[in-house]
Amino acid sequence: MNGDQPYIPQISPQKILKTAAWVIPLVVVLALLSTTFYMVNTDSKGVVLQFGKFVRITEPGLHVKLPLGIEKVRIPQVERIFKEEFGFSTLQAGIKSTYGKKKLDESLMLCGDLSVAEVEWIVQYKIREADKYLFNVRNPKKVIRDVSESVMRMVVGDSSVDEVLTARRIEINIEAEQEMQRILDSYDIGVQVITVKLQDVNPPEPVKPAFNEVNAAQQDKEKLINKAKEEYNKVIPKARGQALQMVKQAQGYAIDRTNTAQGDARRFNQIWAEYTNNKDVTRRRLYLESLGKVLPKLEKKYIIDEEIKGLLPIMNITEK
Repeated sequence: MNGDQPYIPQISPQKILKTAAWVIPLVVVLALLSTTFYMVNTDSKGVVLQFGKFVRITEPGLHVKLPLGIEKVRIPQVERIFKEEFGFSTLQAGIKSTYGKKKLDESLMLCGDLSVAEVEWIVQYKIREADKYLFNVRNPKKVIRDVSESVMRMVVGDSSVDEVLTARRIEINIEAEQEMQRILDSYDIGVQVITVKLQDVNPPEPVKPAFNEVNAAQQDKEKLINKAKEEYNKVIPKARGQALQMVKQAQGYAIDRTNTAQGDARRFNQIWAEYTNNKDVTRRRLYLESLGKVLPKLEKKYIIDEEIKGLLPIMNITEK
C-alpha cells in the first residue's frame, strides 16, 4: 500500500450477490406490508379504489387491501362537522378570537326593499355518503360555497333590510338551510346540511350613521307602543269589569223586581180568592192591616163615635 493513496477495500461480486439475495426480498416484503394494511379512524370511513375505480367502503378499524398500488384508499371524515364562513374568516378561534379582513364580494347583498346590507353567515355540514362526496363532483367544498351564496342572496332578496336585521333572521336561516339541502340533493353530492346561521348583519359603512338613527327612532316607537299597550291593559280590563258588574247588578235588580211583582200578584190573587169566599171577614182584616200601617205614622189620634155628641176621653194610644 502506497502511503499517498487511501485504502479501498475490495468487494467481490459473490459477496454483492449474496447480500442482494436477502436485501431484495426484504424490501419486497416491507413494500407489500406497507401497502397492504391501512387504518381507518373512528370518525372516518375508508373508500377503496381498484385501479382508480370505486369498489367498496370500509368501516373504522384495521383493514387489508391489494398492495403495490393495485388498490388505494381515501379516508374522508364522515363524522366531523365542517364549517364554511361567508363574509368573514376566523384566523384564530378561542376566548378572544381573531378575524381576517371582511369579504365584501360575498357579504354585500341587495334586500327586497332595495337596501344594501353586509350579511355574514356560516354553514355547517357533514359528509353523508363518502363515495358520492369524493367522486360525484370535482370540488365539493367550492360547490357548497357557491350554492350557499346563491341561496342566501335569493332568501335575503325576498326580505326587507329590517326583516334581515331583526324579525326574519330565524326564518331566513331555516329557508336557506332547506333550499341548500334541496339543491345539493339534486347534485347527489352526498352532503347533509346541519345548519345555516346568520352572524353579523350591518348596513354599509357610508349609511351606518343614518341607519342607526332610524333604528333609534324605531326603538322609541316600540317603546311608546309598549307603554300605550301597558296603559290599555290597565284601563280596559278595569272598565270591562265595572261594566260587567253593572250589567250583573241590573240583571239581579230585574230578577228581584220580577220576583217581587210575581209574589205580589200571587198574594193579590190569594186575597181576592179569600175575599170572594168571605167578603166581610176579608174586608175587616184588610181594614185592620191598613190601620196597623197608618196609625204608627200619626202624631195625634182622635177616635170619634157617631152616636156620641162629644169626644171620647183621650186615651194614651200614641205610646208604644
